[in-house]
Formats: sequence, C-alpha cells, structure tokens
Amino acid sequence: MSATPQSSPDEAKHVLFPCDNCGGDLRFDPEGGNMLCDHCGSSEPLEGSGHHHAPIKELDLKSALNAQLPQEDMEVTRVSKCPNCAAEVEFDPAVHAAECPFCATPVVTGTGAHRHIKPRGVLPFQLSEPNARAAMTSWLGSLWFAPSGLQEYARKGRTMQGIYVPYWTFDADTKTRYEGERGTVYYETRTVVRDGKPTKVQVPKIRWTRTRGRVARFFDDVLVLASKSLPKKYTDALEPWDLSALEPYTPEFLAGFRAEGYTIKLDMAFDEARALMARQIERDVKFDIGGDRQKISHLDTAVSDMTFKHILLPVWLAAYKYRGRTYRFVVNGRTGRVQGERPYSAMKITIAIILFFLAAAAFGYVYGQAA
Repeated sequence: MSATPQSSPDEAKHVLFPCDNCGGDLRFDPEGGNMLCDHCGSSEPLEGSGHHHAPIKELDLKSALNAQLPQEDMEVTRVSKCPNCAAEVEFDPAVHAAECPFCATPVVTGTGAHRHIKPRGVLPFQLSEPNARAAMTSWLGSLWFAPSGLQEYARKGRTMQGIYVPYWTFDADTKTRYEGERGTVYYETRTVVRDGKPTKVQVPKIRWTRTRGRVARFFDDVLVLASKSLPKKYTDALEPWDLSALEPYTPEFLAGFRAEGYTIKLDMAFDEARALMARQIERDVKFDIGGDRQKISHLDTAVSDMTFKHILLPVWLAAYKYRGRTYRFVVNGRTGRVQGERPYSAMKITIAIILFFLAAAAFGYVYGQAA
C-alpha cells in the first residue's frame, strides 16, 4: 500500500491511512480485501496479506505469566470503558460521544490507557456490513412472539458495528501416564418366571481388567474468548473459526472498524484452556484403554512447550434496547452465522393463547354437534 500511515501524537497511537488520491481516510474493505476510500472511491492493495506470509509468531507462556515479555510485545492503546458492561473499546479521537457497541449505553470517550500484550494475528472481516445486516434481519424475521419494535428495528436497517473481538490461543505438548480398568461386556443365561412360565434371558455382565499406558497429544491453537462483554454461549456458537486463515497483525485490517481490549487475563484464560485440554486427554485415554467400558483411576500429565498468542476475530454486532434491557445480536464476520438474545412480547403470547383456546372451543363445539 503506497499510503503512509499517520498517527496521533498520543502515547497510545491511533493509526490513520490517508488516501493518496484525495487525502481522505482509507478503510479496510472486507469484500475486496484491500484499502478503500469512501470519499473518492479509490482503492489500494493491502501489502503482505494472503497465505504466503511467514508463520505467526507464538509467545512463550511462562515468560508472559511472569511478566517477562519483551517490551516489543507490549503496547498501549486509548480506550473508552463502558460504565454499564465494562467493555474496553479503542476509540477514534475524532469521536467524543457514542453508544457502547455491546450494550447500547451512551459512552463519553475518555483518555484511559490500556497496556496489553500486542495482537499477533487477525482474522480479517470477509462479510460486508450490508450482508451481515441482511443475515441478521433474516434471523430476526424468523423469531416467533418477538415485539413489533424488534421487527421495526430490523426493517429500519440500522448500521451494525464491526468489532474485532479478542481471543487467546494456546499451544502445548502433553504426555500423559494413566492407570485404569477396561470393561468387557459378556452375557450370562438365567431363567426367570414370566407369566407363570420359566423363560431364559441374557443378563449383561462386565469383566474388569486393570490397565495402564501412555498417551500423547500436541494441542494447537486451543481457542479461549478474552472478553466478558458478550454472552459466551453466543460467541461459542459462532464457531468454527478458520484459524488457518489468520493474518499477521497489521493496523490496516482495523481501519474502519473497532477493536475490543481483552478483559480476561492470560492466566485465567490458560486455566480454561487446560480444562479443555484435560477433557480431550480423558477422551484419548478412554480410547487407548479400549474395551466396552472404561474407568480412569489416575492421570499424570506433563505439559511442555507452552506458547500462546493474542488474536482478533471479526464480529458484526447490533444492540437493541427493549423495556430497559439490552439484547445483543452477533454475526460471524467470515461465515455470516447469526446468534443472539431475544425479547418476547407478552401481548403477542397472550393473544396467541386466547386464539388457541378459542380454536379449541370451536373445534369442540363442532365435534360435539357432529356427534
């Protein structure tokens, strides 16, 4: 890209990309995969993107947990913190007041600084805002008993917010010794009395054999959400993410979008990653034990070569307020998969119940007359 990035004089830099043609701000275009100027329509290629880049650097987990990462792996950004949901989102210095994209609470941008581990990778948006909004509108239109205001919200076509949501990924090499028992099902023939007659039946039994062994697994990119701003059950439902398409982090991918700072610290995220690994190791052990049934009495796992990286994944987001409560809708910025919360209209449910009982009464009357 020929445009020279410019940044504000603040310690926490906000990078802008001026258009060579008109001087306007370039933004990343999800559909074209390049930098686009909304003012004059010109586009410029994004250098270094694609699948021919060098592997994304992993960071040593022990060094990070001991606060010993090199300074080059850290950065400071200016963020606005929502007083309602505590989301920390990078803001544009030209914008002084806005709504929190996560809960629609009015937020006045401050100058709070967030020092954190730099993102190492980013999964760029591939779905444009109009297409994301169309996917959300279709999903909202399929909801039963939704308030009329929600349908109106969908029809108005309010612009969605493009947010890069923070995640951690973890790699680890594991070797596990185990002790347990293998169960083999066999059958014994017994005679029982049924309806006054002796009947032979097959009764299942299990023969247990003690066993021990070893399993090994290398975990690559165990994914853990690093944000508390969105309900985890909805972000989990946006998976799968094609992490093989991750690009090395460059600020160009964020031009025109917003990025959330992580609020789940590295040590807490690693605890969750270890729990995910443990469940997979248990499945590996049961498979290794074999047989028809398995019991595990002891596991001893050695973990080595632990690395991690901070990455950003693309989510289109809309927040809708109904009777004092905020409902969020999220769209996977790559696949268009939609998840979200939803309100129910008490009036519509009441009307539906009344109509049901009227229909049931009418059916009963007609049936009674026919009889």
